[in-house]
Amino acid sequence: MAYKSLNAFIETLEHEGELVRIKTFVDPILEIAEITDRISKTPDRNKALLFENTGTDFPLLINAFGSERRMALAIGVDQLDDVAADIEKLFKRLSEPKNNIMEKIAMLPQLGRFASYMPRVIKGRGACQEVVMEKPDLTQLPVMLCWPKDGGKFITLPSVHTKDPVTGNRNIGMYRMQVFGPDMTAMHWHKHKVSAKHFNEYKKLNRRMPVAVSLGGDPVYTYSATAPLPENVDEYMLAGFLRKKRVELVRCLTQPDVEVPADADFVIEGYVDPDEEMLWEGPFGDHTGYYSLPDWYPKFHVTAITHRKDAVYPSTIVGIPPQEDAWLGKATERIFLAPIKMTMVPEIKDMHMPIEGVFHNLVIATIHKEYAGQGPKVMNAMWGAGQMMFNKILVLADGDVRIDDYKALARYVCNNIDPASDIYFSQGPMDVLDHSCSKLGFGGKMCIDGTSKQEEEISRAQKPFTLSPQFSVKELMDENPEIKGINDTLARESQIPILFISVKKDRKDHVNELHKKICSSPALAGIKMILYVEANVSVDNIAVALWRFCNNLDPKRDHFYGGKERNILGLDGTRKTKELDDFDRPWPNIIVADDKTIKAVDKKWPSLNLGSLIASPSLLYKTQLYGEEASVDA
Repeated sequence: MAYKSLNAFIETLEHEGELVRIKTFVDPILEIAEITDRISKTPDRNKALLFENTGTDFPLLINAFGSERRMALAIGVDQLDDVAADIEKLFKRLSEPKNNIMEKIAMLPQLGRFASYMPRVIKGRGACQEVVMEKPDLTQLPVMLCWPKDGGKFITLPSVHTKDPVTGNRNIGMYRMQVFGPDMTAMHWHKHKVSAKHFNEYKKLNRRMPVAVSLGGDPVYTYSATAPLPENVDEYMLAGFLRKKRVELVRCLTQPDVEVPADADFVIEGYVDPDEEMLWEGPFGDHTGYYSLPDWYPKFHVTAITHRKDAVYPSTIVGIPPQEDAWLGKATERIFLAPIKMTMVPEIKDMHMPIEGVFHNLVIATIHKEYAGQGPKVMNAMWGAGQMMFNKILVLADGDVRIDDYKALARYVCNNIDPASDIYFSQGPMDVLDHSCSKLGFGGKMCIDGTSKQEEEISRAQKPFTLSPQFSVKELMDENPEIKGINDTLARESQIPILFISVKKDRKDHVNELHKKICSSPALAGIKMILYVEANVSVDNIAVALWRFCNNLDPKRDHFYGGKERNILGLDGTRKTKELDDFDRPWPNIIVADDKTIKAVDKKWPSLNLGSLIASPSLLYKTQLYGEEASVDA
């Protein structure tokens, strides 16, 4: 369905019991983020929040996409899988053989329906231009400061519109925007993004680059700006398909070469001058749960701000998972399964991106396996598929194992792997936000081929795993005082041959040496993988340990083997430093709220209409900080 405005979506959320209105004044400086963090991490009280008193003329909506139910409501479906089924049906209908002229004619209504979803530029002004600020001033909007070590206030849910100056092709992307004054922000587009390519084209032409930023409107616009579409596919074509109604666009007032949705809540018009010096932007508490570090990004000069009379400012926070962005990622996982299956990896059955893997770090896929070597074939296809190139750890399985039953999946995968031959290491482009890479945007990848092996793939027979009765956590820790914690519950209770170990490093190659030492013990017979995290990470909480591990690992650099037959894989997911690891980049801190904000929100909580007090999630992570700043030197 199509929403005529963001307010229409808010009405739907409220009708479905998915929204809480907060009338008490809450400061966009740190307080809104802290309240949202508490709500988003409390499943039975996780709601969209409408802050009606922000100290500005505009209410602020946040966590609107923060559950699978609300994500489905935003797209207008009962289940996210409904979209994939619709896409798959369309693909099959278009690609099936047409034996005669009548069958071809029968396709015309289908093609006509699809054509009706294409965006259209209309004449005149749209609702997004009902009010034109006399002088553009970003300080009039309730822009949030999300986390205490952020470099400033950030617009966090913008749809950034650019065009290729040669082809005229439009791109809509979502790039955070740090506010540097009433009429200037940074434009945080990474080198892999389409808008960055447009910027480079304008630089070659020595021309200013017109840019427009829309906020709000139909929530489908926001989702479409995050979708991993090919460069030549207009995001508003996807939006039209999802809402079953074309997107109507209007020309900007001061940047008429750029069009924006007529029903958006806000439009920020401006330009980027490729010849100007760049801004030192950041840090920013990012979706990895760590601060992304400062870097140089282009200046965006604001030339106009327009908005609806009833405008609502949409915002989001990202940080230690789970957060709202996890459900935007879940929508992408479900919606794009069909195109991946139909065009690139026909043998794929299902795909899943666990929250702990923050999208790109960990991807699980199940396939229909028919021949030897099919796992590596799928690995290469997926790592070559658009934004899947950023994937760090890929896990493959086959058969009837459920992809969301983590214990059954892990047991199946481990029963099918020989760590020495069925785990593949490579390297390639990585997300610029991946701090574990020795070089920015370039690092290691790992594929665990947990599919059942055919005769040609078997190097040695694998036996069902049972933890040795000789294995003792106490003895292992007594013999190795650098070990601060061992979690053997997967191995002991679920017959999954994996251990989590926290370790305090104090010398070069320490984790590798420790791994080889403990793997020489007969008590570790049958163990296939040991995942190492740093000493201040509690391995009792596997979800937290896995989140930290995935973020800190460069698989190609940080793996080693132990055991007589090199059959126990060790993976070093600890922090890397110059002193101990020859690592030359600063290492970011994890994101937590400051004590002052936590206390202020605790005091304000009874007036927020949110029920009994929810303790700050940040209290769980305070002991895992590396210090007080956003990063520590290498």
